[in-house]
Amino acid sequence: MKKQERADWLLKRLDEFYPEPPIPLEHRDAYTLLVAVLLSAQCTDKMVNRVTPELWRLADNPADMAQRSEQEILAVIRPLGLAPRKAKAIRQLSQILVDQYEGNVPPDQAALEELPGVGHKTASVVMAQAFGEPAFPVDTHIHRLAQRWGLTSGQNVLQTEKDLKRLFPRESWNRLHLQIIYYGREHCTARGCDGTQCTLCRELYPRRRSPVVTRKA
Repeated sequence: MKKQERADWLLKRLDEFYPEPPIPLEHRDAYTLLVAVLLSAQCTDKMVNRVTPELWRLADNPADMAQRSEQEILAVIRPLGLAPRKAKAIRQLSQILVDQYEGNVPPDQAALEELPGVGHKTASVVMAQAFGEPAFPVDTHIHRLAQRWGLTSGQNVLQTEKDLKRLFPRESWNRLHLQIIYYGREHCTARGCDGTQCTLCRELYPRRRSPVVTRKA
């Protein structure tokens, strides 16, 4: 199959695996999603979901969070990786949302990327999952699988994002990025598959015998 043919085939197969993929991070609105995604850096979604209920009891909106100290926030999120840095970012971005956006999360990619602790991927997730804007956030799972499936060279996550956006229809991006994440976690893991073991890798490349060496994100 050519690259576009693989992409078209994968779109159909992933719809069979995950017809309605849920958002893995528990949240209430755009703000709690923004904070949850920020917390998920170098941390599993399960760990974040264990911590956020207590964090929302402390404060679940920018105005209230801005009134909390970094130490109060840190005390709640300490089990997560990079906790001190994340506590500082959460308080700072909450204050910015109050001062510049009337306490609302701006539905704008560039504006989101200017917030402390918010990079391109985090902003893309919020745009896709909170505001329904077409985006294709690329995490480590997507970066790895796109290489195993021959959809990108994997030079870096931004290049992988560009390659996937060219291959898949815009209206599929928000659903597809979740489908690939779930498949990567459940079937095509970093150690459990090397491009020759899982169902989709075998179906795409039935003659592949050598492991696929992927570039890290």
